[in-house]
Amino acid sequence: MAFEHETVTRTERYRGPIFDVFTDEVTMSDGGTAKRDVVRNRGAVVVVALDEDGRVVLIKQYRHPLGAKIWELPAGLRDVEDEEPALTAARELAEEVDLAAGRFDKLVELHTSPGFSTEHVLIYLARDLTEVPAPERHRRTEEEADLEVVRVDLDEAVAMALRGEITNAAAVAGLLAAARFRDAG
Repeated sequence: MAFEHETVTRTERYRGPIFDVFTDEVTMSDGGTAKRDVVRNRGAVVVVALDEDGRVVLIKQYRHPLGAKIWELPAGLRDVEDEEPALTAARELAEEVDLAAGRFDKLVELHTSPGFSTEHVLIYLARDLTEVPAPERHRRTEEEADLEVVRVDLDEAVAMALRGEITNAAAVAGLLAAARFRDAG
């Protein structure tokens, strides 16, 4: 019979617009309890936008915790209440790289840091890409104002991940899943 871990107490440490932090006291298998800090996150979507030439859209974006710009895939928080994840993916694709897709397929989903975070990421493959008309484009602000957007052959993007040039976990997972999806036909 498997041990059922139970939360004995929960203490809120921080409540914010993107995530909340709390400390749980949890029953342990040995009969005791332990405290575990948890970051509750809204979750996110990530988009591998693959064009007709086999290229993926990468963005280089400033990430303050790292103090650097890093290569990523278009992505965003699931911050619109009850919005279907594929619609969130479409919105983020349009907002970040001015693209629309005729087709979205879920590639993979992952928990980014299950040791302390509830963040759940859904990664989509977007195909049949078209440009969003100029008058309908989203005005990017803050760290998105100077996004660098490039299209890279999928195999080169996978190589970039394997060389450590792409380190965003969801981007690495998405690129590898897209290559596998493509190779499986």
